[in-house]
Amino acid sequence: MSYSEYTPCQYPPRGRKFDREMLRYRERHCPAKEELLFCLIPAPPKYKTPFKWPESRDYAWYDNIPHKELSIEKAVQHWIQVEGERFRFPGGGTMVASWGAYLLKRDILAMSFAPRDTHEAQVQFALERGVPAMIGVMGSQRLPYPARAFDMAHCSRCLIPWFQYDGLYLIEVDRVLRPGGYWILSGPPINWKKYWKGWERSQQDLKQEQDAIEDVARRLCWKKVAEKNDLSIWQKPINHFECLQNRKVYKTPHMCKSDNPDASWYKNMETCITPLPKVNGPDEVAGGALEKWPDRAFAVPPRISTGSIPGITVEKFNEDNEAWKERLGHYKQIINPLAQGRYRNVMDMNAYLGGFAAALVKYPVWVMNVVPSDSDRDTLGAIYERGFVGTYQDWCEAFSTYPRTYDLIHAGGVFSLYQDRCDVKIILLEMDRILRPEGTVIIRDTVDVLVKVQSVTSRMRWKSQIMDHESGPFNPEKILVAVKTYWTAKEQELPKQ
Repeated sequence: MSYSEYTPCQYPPRGRKFDREMLRYRERHCPAKEELLFCLIPAPPKYKTPFKWPESRDYAWYDNIPHKELSIEKAVQHWIQVEGERFRFPGGGTMVASWGAYLLKRDILAMSFAPRDTHEAQVQFALERGVPAMIGVMGSQRLPYPARAFDMAHCSRCLIPWFQYDGLYLIEVDRVLRPGGYWILSGPPINWKKYWKGWERSQQDLKQEQDAIEDVARRLCWKKVAEKNDLSIWQKPINHFECLQNRKVYKTPHMCKSDNPDASWYKNMETCITPLPKVNGPDEVAGGALEKWPDRAFAVPPRISTGSIPGITVEKFNEDNEAWKERLGHYKQIINPLAQGRYRNVMDMNAYLGGFAAALVKYPVWVMNVVPSDSDRDTLGAIYERGFVGTYQDWCEAFSTYPRTYDLIHAGGVFSLYQDRCDVKIILLEMDRILRPEGTVIIRDTVDVLVKVQSVTSRMRWKSQIMDHESGPFNPEKILVAVKTYWTAKEQELPKQ
């Protein structure tokens, strides 16, 4: 039970061995081969199936989140209330993802991230509520997202030293913001003249910090569009046309010379601006304008229409969408809960163009679209242009989340992709760790690969079945559907096999 909340690559005892400068000790530090645990992670003894959406937005089971420190602190702040066996979230409190939860009512998908620190359960709370979240930190390395990914970035009392290290952290926010995107900062030091007494900091200290943030924002060519109460909003320009023409006025940092602004898997941040795609005039949106939601989900992403992803054409994009309509229709027949709204948190381990997420767009689910970090086709930027969220990941390592956080995991071609890189058990045990009890797994691959996979899952308390491809029995690709059974650490150990 001591490993019930085990997060292999954000394991505090290992992290404490690393430098505290720039929060390196809170970044990803995965176990070496000899440290890997080849075992199943148990659920808490009183674990319950989470509430369905939208009820889960407001309620979570008390016993599903073993760490009590965060719940006690936020209860004092009236962000969480304890009602018998469950928590209730009355509103407010970005640290427990309430902001992201209520944006979902407006068809806005937010990606929340927070470090695994003294507030050990805040990411767990978000996922328990059915809100996108992952463990992460603004430290020394880039966030695991492509350039020009997010329409908005938000930070509330997150204590990030935005102005330090030559504005390194705001420069990273600039990298992941889309042209014309917004950055929102609330809490200290914003509007310090009015709030400084309650913040227990000197006026001079707060003034210097806000002035320094304003200076970095100007050098990034951002424009401040609002400041109200303890909240400020800046907007990134739609292109760098004016910024480059007036470099002396803005005192702009130099432009990065890297040929891949999307590269972010274990890549250090840089104190240079990620250049936007070139434009022909000041009114043109760099990289191409996007359709409004929900048309955006099926419109051809600009990165594809401009041919910036090698090997991916408009025709292939449209074919992928059609293929996923057929696949989802097949999945609905073989997985009853999919059409019943039982699932909320869904992961696509090899998302390609985000076709699975697009096919699910009318369902009350969200999809974590994962693009393998060493994929020969980096499609994650196009997935974000469709209005979905995702991240890079090496599946020979653990994902940055807590155990029991996904209801449905889809793995198309994952095991063929990694068969020469790491043991199949490493990937399957990680899938088991992050899958909820009674959660479902769909694996698409060749027959020989699935037989090998099933030989392992039969020893993992998964109930699995290999089925024909949706096109019929003559297709060499097959589908393995498995359900993780519920068990606790108090039960007898598995028989040796």
